[in-house]
Amino acid sequence: MFQHNTLRYAVLILLAAGALFQALTAEYFGLEILTEIAILAMLVLALDIVAGFGGMVSLCHGALMGVGAYAFALLAGQAGIAPALAMAGAVAVSGVIAWIIGAICSRSHGIYFIMATLAFGQMAYSYVFESPVLGGDDGISGISRLDLSWIGVDLDDSRAFALFCLALLAAVYGASVLILRSGLGRSLSGVMHNEQRMRALGLTVWRVKADVFGLSGMIAGLAGALAAQHTMFISPGLLGWTVSGEALVVVILGGLGTLVGPMVGAVAFVVLKHELSAITTYWHLIVGVILIAVVMSRANGIFGWVEARWGSRIERRLADATRKQQGEGVANDA
Repeated sequence: MFQHNTLRYAVLILLAAGALFQALTAEYFGLEILTEIAILAMLVLALDIVAGFGGMVSLCHGALMGVGAYAFALLAGQAGIAPALAMAGAVAVSGVIAWIIGAICSRSHGIYFIMATLAFGQMAYSYVFESPVLGGDDGISGISRLDLSWIGVDLDDSRAFALFCLALLAAVYGASVLILRSGLGRSLSGVMHNEQRMRALGLTVWRVKADVFGLSGMIAGLAGALAAQHTMFISPGLLGWTVSGEALVVVILGGLGTLVGPMVGAVAFVVLKHELSAITTYWHLIVGVILIAVVMSRANGIFGWVEARWGSRIERRLADATRKQQGEGVANDA
């Protein structure tokens, strides 16, 4: 079962404090980067749930994010539905499609699961690219943002939209923790570690995988709906396998199966992308070298390395301090 420790709480507090400081003090460009980080963090949290805690390495989460973006654009634009309902519809559509993909791919493992999800992602990309209803390769522009004027919030303001995305990211993280701590999450962990034993115990394995994949798809769809509102433009490139590949890189870079690590990876990846792209067009090469170094070090990403090096030490010191305080309390009582 997923558990927080002192180090994870500390990193979460640092991330939240840094994000709030950036949201309240940054100018337009800084706010755009912060929003990009928040949306990417949602996508990698969705991927970490299935890959890090379920062993289902997916290469279609970029497509699920794109499904959410296109569903929102169609519902809010062409169908004329209120943006709030359009967001809920986009999340639901992404979840249903993800559940179907998870159910179909649940009996495959390893490289076969990866290739099956990649195939689904490319099918979605090809359909959107060729569909005149969805704008084809020209995409869809003029997408409106959620209207929160009834509570005095203008999401057309970059600062307000960044804070809105951060609030939803916090909600997504909380929901992810609840999923992993639920009976479904514990079943998923059991399936990852010993699928045959869980099946022998009477668990419907394919249903567990499909349900978790569907919930993960809903989070990816939410990220897509926010991405559509962020840029107010979407194109088939959002469904490309490279988006899923970048999300997987971010998860590995931050720390697979930690929830906190992928958010650290999202910050590192976006900051590196913008800083390095200003210096060279080959920034992907530098990020690749960093990723290879992380993998070859046998550490579970940036956060995994920090946790392995310092996590147990911090826990021991806190335990020693607690025992010392308890001993002093007993002595005083005596």
